[in-house]
Amino acid sequence: MKLTPDMPDPKQAVELQNILREKIILEGFSRIPAIIGGTDISYDKRSDTLFAGIVILKLPELHVIDSAYFTGKVTFPYIPGLLSFREVPALFEAYQRLKIKPELLMVDGQGYAHPRRIGLASHLGLVLNIPTIGVAKKKLIGTYEEPPLTKGSYSPLYDNGEMIGYVLRTKDNTRPVFVSPGHLINFEWSLKITLHTLKGYKIPEPTRQAHIFVNQIRKKYLEET
Repeated sequence: MKLTPDMPDPKQAVELQNILREKIILEGFSRIPAIIGGTDISYDKRSDTLFAGIVILKLPELHVIDSAYFTGKVTFPYIPGLLSFREVPALFEAYQRLKIKPELLMVDGQGYAHPRRIGLASHLGLVLNIPTIGVAKKKLIGTYEEPPLTKGSYSPLYDNGEMIGYVLRTKDNTRPVFVSPGHLINFEWSLKITLHTLKGYKIPEPTRQAHIFVNQIRKKYLEET
């Protein structure tokens, strides 16, 4: 896959991550937000089209109050650990289209739980200058002890002795998700806020609603093309 002229190649992307991670702040947010956003991206398997969506919810009810999306082209190959270079540009465009801006974004991807400590949530938070939490469905790196099978149970996720996130059981007898701070928030509050967004599903409500939203957009697009 060719990269656009302004997009770094994979080696340059790693070098940029090593620079940007020094700017990440893991502190600053210490309350349950009133307005929270969730992000997700869906891909058209037949082409290089992607659909980036952000859904805004009001807490504590977790009702959707706004949403926006961006349809664009993939400009960076899929490389584990470099997902942010593939998805941040599209999510940035979707964010600009929101009428209601969130106090915090919950991102479908890694935050600090990343080989260079700057996953998609961290990179996006840095670009937007907004607090972010990474909530990933799969582990990228690290070791952990399996948390109890009851909803709300969690255990630390470690990489070479450093805690990099939490393994959280969001629903009884369901595989856990991987929670880590992205930017402008700490570990404790990343976990607390995620626990406040559970609504009976494996995926926290902000990213669950974003997933539903982008798949609706993708389906409509495919029906019209």
